[in-house]
Amino acid sequence: MSETIHRGSFQLLVIGTVHSLLKRREECPHQGWEGAPEAWLEMAPAFREGLDGVVPGSELIVLTWFHQADREVLKVHPRADFARPLRGVFATRSPDRPNPIGLHRVKVIEIQDGCRLRVSPLEALDGTPVIDLKPVLTASADM
Repeated sequence: MSETIHRGSFQLLVIGTVHSLLKRREECPHQGWEGAPEAWLEMAPAFREGLDGVVPGSELIVLTWFHQADREVLKVHPRADFARPLRGVFATRSPDRPNPIGLHRVKVIEIQDGCRLRVSPLEALDGTPVIDLKPVLTASADM
């Protein structure tokens, strides 16, 4: 069977921005449950209608674009632990990868002005672009 690899680029729309106390990569926990703080998602007003149904208490998967990532990296020491052997980035959650898309499971704590969501926990840097939001599914046919 022959597979085609599509080369080129795709346009992603930035739908919002993370506002966080985390200002440098060294400050970020590897995962949200490892002590990440609350943060605000400032959504662009053009996407306000897309937030219909998102309420305090909602659990979301926030997809971000790790804008400070090294997109040339293909192997890393998992969790930046040099005692661990190198692994391919697709077997890790490293932010450094060809397409640096971050996945963050958060809970909505508060919504202000219909476009500002206070969420927790979020291990993304201040200024990180938000590229999508998806609801957490409690049950799925994929399981």
